[in-house]
Amino acid sequence: MNEQPSILNQYLAEIRDVDVQQDRLRFRRNLERTGELFAMEISKTLSYKVTEVATALGIANVPVLTEYPVLLTILRAGLPFHQGFLNVFDRSENAFVSTYRKHHKNGSFNMEVQYASIPDVEGKVVILCDPMLATGSSMIFTYKELLSRGKPGHVHFATLVASMEGLNHLMSSIPKAGVDVWVGAVDEELTAQSFIVPGLGDAGDLSYGKKI
Repeated sequence: MNEQPSILNQYLAEIRDVDVQQDRLRFRRNLERTGELFAMEISKTLSYKVTEVATALGIANVPVLTEYPVLLTILRAGLPFHQGFLNVFDRSENAFVSTYRKHHKNGSFNMEVQYASIPDVEGKVVILCDPMLATGSSMIFTYKELLSRGKPGHVHFATLVASMEGLNHLMSSIPKAGVDVWVGAVDEELTAQSFIVPGLGDAGDLSYGKKI
């Protein structure tokens, strides 16, 4: 979790601000910038090898990534956040999953996949990013869909704002080994309608407009 104040807090403050949210371009850009910061932190955990780079004046020995992570996001709210990761990991392969909640008359629901585009992930590092973690159901369901396509070597879960309930649900539903969870902020309340409070609203609607 983001316990040490940094510029991330400034971006998050603007993302939450109802007045700043009226500017969709700025809202998307702020999500993108937070993705870039998350990517930088996650990059410190990846594997590197030293390579020789010819400069105008000689040879420099520079540590470079041995392999770029696969970037996976959940449509559509995850796209600006995902773009921030892609700006940093610009050679990465990308994966996209679209899920939806199928509600039942008793108030319960189950998750279903509408669309999935996932490259080979066998043995690879995967970053699964989504700006909001409310109940945790979408991220867990997407993770299961990922595992149905192959066994990654390591999975990083990245979310900007999580509810405590959703975070606990995620942590209890994923393995203890081979995963890391990265969170910008944790909010205590989750409403009966699965809205995080204070949260920031619907990231998809704020990025791209309300859906019918």
